[in-house]
Amino acid sequence: MKPRRKSSAASAPARSVGRGPASALTRSVGRAAEAGLRAARVRLVVLDVDGVLTDGRLYMSAGGEALKVFDVRDGHGVRLLREAGLGVALLSSRASAIVERRASELDIDTVLQGERDKLAALERLLAASGVAAAECAYMGDDWPDLPVMARVGFAAAVGDAKPDLGRHAGLRQERRRRVLGVDPRLDRVAARPDLVAVDRQPPLAEYVLRCRQRHPGQLGV
Repeated sequence: MKPRRKSSAASAPARSVGRGPASALTRSVGRAAEAGLRAARVRLVVLDVDGVLTDGRLYMSAGGEALKVFDVRDGHGVRLLREAGLGVALLSSRASAIVERRASELDIDTVLQGERDKLAALERLLAASGVAAAECAYMGDDWPDLPVMARVGFAAAVGDAKPDLGRHAGLRQERRRRVLGVDPRLDRVAARPDLVAVDRQPPLAEYVLRCRQRHPGQLGV
C-alpha cells in the first residue's frame, strides 16, 4: 500500500498575519490619521528659534552674536496661523535681541528666551494662556526640544533634526526651508490632510490649518 502524500496546504508554512507592504501601509495611514486628529486640536503653536526659524548657524563678532538668518516665507505661515485664530509663541534656550526684532515684525507677542529648561517654560506658558498641552503644537530640532515634544499634543521636527526626535513627531519636514509657509504643490491633497504625512510632508502651518478644516469637530475637544 502506497503511503499517503501530504497535501500542499498542510506542508506550506503558515503565513504571518499583519505583515508585508499592505499591512505596513495600513499602519502608516493609521498613524497619519491619528496625527491629523491631534493637529486639528491645536490652538497654540510654539516654535524653537535656532535651527527651526533659522538655518542653525550663529554668526559671531567680537561683541557677541551679530547675525541670524531667517526665511522670509515663514512669516506668511505665521500670519495664516494668526488669521485662523491660533496663538504663536517662540521658545529658545538662547537670548538674542535679533529674535525680539523678528518676533516684532511677525507680531508675535510671546517670546520666551534664555530658557534652559524648556519644559518648565512651556508649562508656564500653558498656564498663562489657558491652553491645554493637548491643544499645543511644538516644532524643534535638537535634544533640548525632546521633553517639550513629548509633552504637547502635536510635535513636529525639521528635516535635519536629531534622529530621536522623529519618534515624537507627527510631522517631520523633508527639507529645511518652508517650515511654516504654504507649498502650492500640495493644493491637490486639500481634501485629505490626514494622509499627507504618508506621501509628502507639508509645512507646519499648512498641515495644522488643513487638519482643522478637515476635522472641525476636534476643536475644543
